[in-house]
This record gives sequence, structure tokens and C-alpha cells, in this order.
Amino acid sequence: MEQKIITPDGNYAALDKWISDNGIKRLMLVCGGSFRFLPGISEKIDIIRSGKTTVIRFSDFKPNPSYESVVAGVELFRKKKCDGIIAIGGGSAIDVAKCIKLFSNMESDGKYGEFLKTEIVPNEIPFLAMPTTAGTGSEATRYAVIYYEGKKQSVTSESCIPHSVLMDPGVLVTLPLYQKKATMMDAFCHAIESFWSVNSTSESKEYSKEAIGGILANMEGFLSNDEAGNAGMLMAAYVAGKAINITQTTAGHAMCYKITGLFYVSHGHAAALCNRALFPWMLDHTDRCNDPRGEEYLKKTFDELGRAMGCSCGRDGAEKLDNIIRKLEFFVPTANEEQFAELRTGVNPDRLKNNPVVLDENAINELYHTILNHSEMLK
Repeated sequence: MEQKIITPDGNYAALDKWISDNGIKRLMLVCGGSFRFLPGISEKIDIIRSGKTTVIRFSDFKPNPSYESVVAGVELFRKKKCDGIIAIGGGSAIDVAKCIKLFSNMESDGKYGEFLKTEIVPNEIPFLAMPTTAGTGSEATRYAVIYYEGKKQSVTSESCIPHSVLMDPGVLVTLPLYQKKATMMDAFCHAIESFWSVNSTSESKEYSKEAIGGILANMEGFLSNDEAGNAGMLMAAYVAGKAINITQTTAGHAMCYKITGLFYVSHGHAAALCNRALFPWMLDHTDRCNDPRGEEYLKKTFDELGRAMGCSCGRDGAEKLDNIIRKLEFFVPTANEEQFAELRTGVNPDRLKNNPVVLDENAINELYHTILNHSEMLK
């Protein structure tokens, strides 16, 4: 499906056209608490609400949204007879909206867990996403993450990809600096991991290269809240999402989730720390190649990645990633042995299948010891 990218020009004229073209009468707005800090789009929604389109707001979810929240959203969608969805927010809001779209026309007896056991039936409910962070790329992917009984569940369907994406760099202006750093590095890790994934294709690599170039070119302007930098980073994160939509993520993301849970650092922060250790480790262990295209292909891929990062080879690319993280001054947590045990046994093995170098429990343990307890490495 070819997504349509629209802008906020002309007081969101393209949003009005999207609503009109799709004949939407009852629009479900899925958004988080940060919506009230976005005067441009919030005022526009008020204007839409005062016209012929009824807007039903759904905000009953938190970061790392639960399945129960999705069910509540589906019930509201059905009760209010909504005929379109707009998601405004970060990855959580967009993922919740994706699941509401997917499950809204599926049969269920009302018991929790029923939707997750039912084969997804595609639908054509009009769906627009407006990302308010430059990081997750959720607006470009067929994946949604929700939590059921405390465990992360990944829902996958081409039908959940938004038909249109509203790119408004103005929403990035009010983001705290730490959140900008973390979301930016999430996008950067998406592009890097997609490039070396065993699922990479020529198309995904082109997306990765474009995203990496965009992130590096706009990093300074984005962090200093320059308008062009914000616009460039928003698009780069979207393109990185298109890359992982093809390949999925690899060990860097698989290993970062437990760090986020144990030490309460942002997802992109944790992913950056993991890939900072993973990249040079894999360069030293290409003999454990997991890519069916072979070790020589993998070595070439690492060097291509380094050149995409503006370096001469993969080794220099790994060093550049390290230097970027040093400059961002990310805190490095300190783990005890009990936490290390929880970390090395808590990695989802399915997510490691995409990694180009085989990781066993010993390797994971070694990497976690490199990632953590080494604060001096960032000085």
C-alpha cells in the first residue's frame, strides 16, 4: 500500500480533504495526554468538531498500552459507530489506534484474549496517523505492540498501516531534550539494525541509507529545535520505519527492552546503548554469521553500513556510533549479578533470528556486561 504524506499547510487543509474524501461523519481520535500541549492540531480538531464531523476522543491508555485498553477502544468505536480513525501521538497512541482498526470488525465473545486468537480480517476503515515524536516509525509499519497479562504481544497486519500520514514538524518543538535524544536514537537504531538484518533487501537498504543520512544531516538542527531540523528528522524517522517494516529489528532491540524495564530509561536510550556494544562485537565475530548470504556478504554489509554513516568502513561506523552516544551524554545504568541473570534470560529468542551474528546465552551475558557497568566508557 502506498501511503500518502500530507502537511499542515493552510491550517491543515489536507486533513479537511482527507475527512471529506473519505466521507467520515464520526471520527475516532486516539491520542495521549500530550495532545493538550499541541495547540495547532488541538485547535484544528475543535474546528472539525464544531462542523459536520463528530469527534470521539479515546485516551484511556498509558505508555506500553495494555490489551484491555485496546478492547475498551474497540467497544467505544463500535458503540459510537465511528467510521474513521486519526491517531495523534507517539508509538503507543499509534499502536493502540492500529489495534482498534484491526479488531473493530472482528467477532469476539467479549472475553479478553479473544482478539489475539482470531485471524485478522483486513478492513478499509480510513486511518490517518500524525506522529508527535521523530523516532518510533510506527506510522510506517505493519506492526503494533500491546501488553497482554504483562507480556508484550506483537500484532502484525498490512491492514493496520495508516493510509495517510500527517507530518507536522511543529509538534516536535515542545518535546523535552532527553525525549528528542532518545526518540532520535530509536530511529537511528531502526535504520542501522534494518541494514544488517538477515531479512534486508535492496529496497530496505535504500530506506536505511536514506534514514541514516537524514538523521545525521538533521541531528544538530533537531536537537537545537531548528524548524528545518525538526522536519528533516520527522521524515528520517518515518523512512527508518519503512525499512524495519520490511526487515524487523534485530538483537539491539531484543536486548534493550529489559534494560528499559529494569532501569527506567527510554526505549531509544536503551537501544542505543545496546547497539553501541553490539556493532563492534559483531565485527569481531563474523565467523558466527547467521545470514544465509554468508560471512563475506556480512563483512561487506558492515562496511557498506559504515559508508552510509559517512565513514570508510564498518569499524569506523561503530566508532562513530559510540562517539554520537558519548556526545548525547546518555546515562549508563549499573547492574548487579541478579539483574544480569534476569537480563540474559529475558531476551526473546524469536527476535534474535533476524540478527546477522548468532548470539547464545554466553554472548548475551558478555554483551550485557559490556553495555552496563561501564559508565567510564562514556566519559
